Amino acid sequence: MNIYPAIMCGGSGTRLWPLSRRLLPKQFIALVNQTSMLQDTLARLPHGCQQPIFICNEAHRFTVAEQVNSVQRQGNILLEPQGKNTAPAVALAALKAIAEDEDALLLVLAADHVITDDQAFQEAIEQAKTAAIADKLVTFGIVPTKPETGYGYIKHGPINQGVAHVAEFVEKPDLATAQAYLATKQYLWNSGMFMFKASRYLAELEQYRPDIYQACRAAMDNCSTDLDFIRPDKDAFEHCPDESIDYAVMENTQQAVVVPLDAGWSDVGSYSALWEVSEHDQDGNVCKGDVLTHQTVNSYLHSENKLIATVGVENLVVIDTPDAVLVAEKSQVQEVKHIVATLKRDERCEVDHHRQVYRPWGSYDSIDNGSRFQVKRIVVKSGAKLSVQMHHHRAEHWIVVSGTAKVTINDKTFLMTENESTYIPIGAVHALENPGKLPLEMIEVQSGSYLGEDDIVRLEDRYGRVEEQA
Repeated sequence: MNIYPAIMCGGSGTRLWPLSRRLLPKQFIALVNQTSMLQDTLARLPHGCQQPIFICNEAHRFTVAEQVNSVQRQGNILLEPQGKNTAPAVALAALKAIAEDEDALLLVLAADHVITDDQAFQEAIEQAKTAAIADKLVTFGIVPTKPETGYGYIKHGPINQGVAHVAEFVEKPDLATAQAYLATKQYLWNSGMFMFKASRYLAELEQYRPDIYQACRAAMDNCSTDLDFIRPDKDAFEHCPDESIDYAVMENTQQAVVVPLDAGWSDVGSYSALWEVSEHDQDGNVCKGDVLTHQTVNSYLHSENKLIATVGVENLVVIDTPDAVLVAEKSQVQEVKHIVATLKRDERCEVDHHRQVYRPWGSYDSIDNGSRFQVKRIVVKSGAKLSVQMHHHRAEHWIVVSGTAKVTINDKTFLMTENESTYIPIGAVHALENPGKLPLEMIEVQSGSYLGEDDIVRLEDRYGRVEEQA
């Protein structure tokens, strides 16, 4: 039987703010290795498995496509019309898999987990595959290394050939309860990873939660395709309840089994967890970027923009990005959620995106701004084109730093190269394209009474974003 990986790419990763933000959360960032966590997930997939099925939202679709293509992989990208938790997401993937292969085995993985022992992970998948072929619904339970209060637990029966019956799923415990769980050696951390026949999961879902099954079936029966993306029917999916796979299926089925996994797993849910899975220097520090330390121990120091220098401190987290700095005591990093809540309440842009914003055509970096001006550094990928658009409130000056630009302003089209510039008046219909083989780098100077991204009237767009901002 063929394995179809279903990779869950949702989640906002707010506990790792300011590195992780709503429009570029942790699964798309290189936190541990030189590649993103999503790309790391792809790299550890079993050899010979089928094209992955990615489940993500509208805002992340081009990021997923770009990161998958950059590691020369292909896959089906399913766009959830709205987040409805894991039971519906897995159902959409299962329906997609059985449309291609009625005997498909679904391997459900999160895009934002760290696993350091790939061999142990592969062996666990082989054990799970045997059980899944026998119509079991397999979950992977992490062998606990400490009395963790941040995870749910799975109580299991005797282990036979690497597989055990699930006795019960239990909620996140307090410290005393977690210590008692470890003492019994009958509890595993609930990882949120699964393996089963796609058809078996759908049958169990239909039995225990027919409302979820019927909504997902209707959504996929009326799905549409858009570029590289599969769009389940929005109206049908709106009627789907919000429920986790544990509550909807795994806690109800009589066929749940667990495979213990001891493979250096972490969900990297905080900066302290990121410190634990990263490489330390002789003083126990993790230093990323331009960092100098003196009499500093057991700290996580990450610079993206400027020099970080620390003297006489310990157990600190210091995160520098171009538009935000976080300083926290390592034992208090879970409290970052309060900063994020304040940013949301105040409608601050720092909660949603970084200063550098990625688009399907490339990226832009807002390097300076004032009351009536804004300066951006724009990079356009080879062969890419920004939308045909106009603005009601701003004019723009474009200066080419490197590469070749194909510029359209109203009914005039022309080429610009290095050190050449042009002016786009307020109200002019314009477009920018990179016809060359190398990236196009430009400086854009905006001036006017209003400079918001919602002053973009998009008239034509090869990426299907006519109704979206930016």
